[in-house]
Amino acid sequence: MIPLSTSIVAGVALSRIQGEMKMLLMKRVKGGYWCHVGGSIESGETGVDAIIREFEEETKIQVSELYNSDYIQRFFEPQVNVMQLIPVFVVMCPPDQAIVLNEEHTDYQWCTLEEALELAPFPNQHAVFKHVWEYFVDRPINQRFRVVL
Repeated sequence: MIPLSTSIVAGVALSRIQGEMKMLLMKRVKGGYWCHVGGSIESGETGVDAIIREFEEETKIQVSELYNSDYIQRFFEPQVNVMQLIPVFVVMCPPDQAIVLNEEHTDYQWCTLEEALELAPFPNQHAVFKHVWEYFVDRPINQRFRVVL
């Protein structure tokens, strides 16, 4: 048997950077790879509470426009025999959003989809980025996915 875990959330930030829509990637200290925002849901938090807190902690982004991306990122952790199911959120940021990294990351980059796919090493990240780009950049945003804060 493989237990399921739903204790993690993830989020992709989008902002118009010098007039062009881009997504935020950060380079993690642990592992040295490029990723989007993510973290554990703490005791007493909802998934929405957790992603808002994670954006504040990791980037200093104050979330004001949040969407359920309608995508579940998933991966198997063989060392603990757990399948992680991670709801992905999208944060629409103001143009030229400033970023202040915490100690979990060494660098950040606002990326086009192609740049993000080049930087991120994992296939499940690529699937997340393609989904977010298709439904939040290439198409008008479906307001049914807006999370009321």
